Amino acid sequence: MYPSRFRPRVRVRENVNEAIRVREVRAVFPDGSVEVMPTQAAIRRAQDLGLDLILIAPTAVPPVAKAMDYGQWQYEQKKKQHEAKKKQHVIQVKELKFRPNTDDHDYDFKKKNAIRFLGEGNRVKAVVQFRGREIAHVDLGRKLLLRFASDLTEHGTVEGQPRLEGRNAHMIISPLKKDVKEKKAEKKPQPNPAPPPPSNPAQ
Repeated sequence: MYPSRFRPRVRVRENVNEAIRVREVRAVFPDGSVEVMPTQAAIRRAQDLGLDLILIAPTAVPPVAKAMDYGQWQYEQKKKQHEAKKKQHVIQVKELKFRPNTDDHDYDFKKKNAIRFLGEGNRVKAVVQFRGREIAHVDLGRKLLLRFASDLTEHGTVEGQPRLEGRNAHMIISPLKKDVKEKKAEKKPQPNPAPPPPSNPAQ
C-alpha cells in the first residue's frame, strides 16, 4: 500500500476505450466498414484487431469512434497541431525610435522598415525620445509622429493620437488587412511556365 501522498498518478486517456461514456457509437474500422453498435461491443471488436477505440467526433449523433492505434492517433494529432502553428502568424509590435530632430535620411530608412513590418502583418510603435532640454519641444515630436502616420496611410491605420509618457511620445500603427493579404499573395510560388514546343527541324 502506498501512503496517500505517494500514490502513483494514473494517467487517464480521455475518449479512449473504457473512458468512452456513451452507450453506442458509429464505429469506423480499418477495413472501411462503419456500424452503429454498443460502445462495449465496438471496444471488444477493436481490441480483437489489436487496436484502440478512439472517440473522434463526440458531438455527432451518434458519436463517431474509430478503431486505430492510440500512439498513431497521438502522432497525427501532434502533426496537425504543428501544421496549424506554422500557419498561425504571431503579431508582433516593432518599435522604431526617433529624436525630435531626426534627419531625413534616418527618417526615410525607418519609414521603409515600418512599411515592411506592416506588410508582414505586425504593428509598429513609433517612439520619439526627448533628452535633456528637448522635453521643452514636445510639439516637434508630435509633429514628427503625425507626419510619420500620414506617410504610412496606405499601409496602416493609427490607433489613437500621439501620447506623451515620461520623456517619450509614442504612437501605434496597425497594418491594413488588404496590404497584408497582398504581401502573402506575392510570397506564393508561381507555377513555372510551360516550355515552348520544340521547333521542327528544317526539311
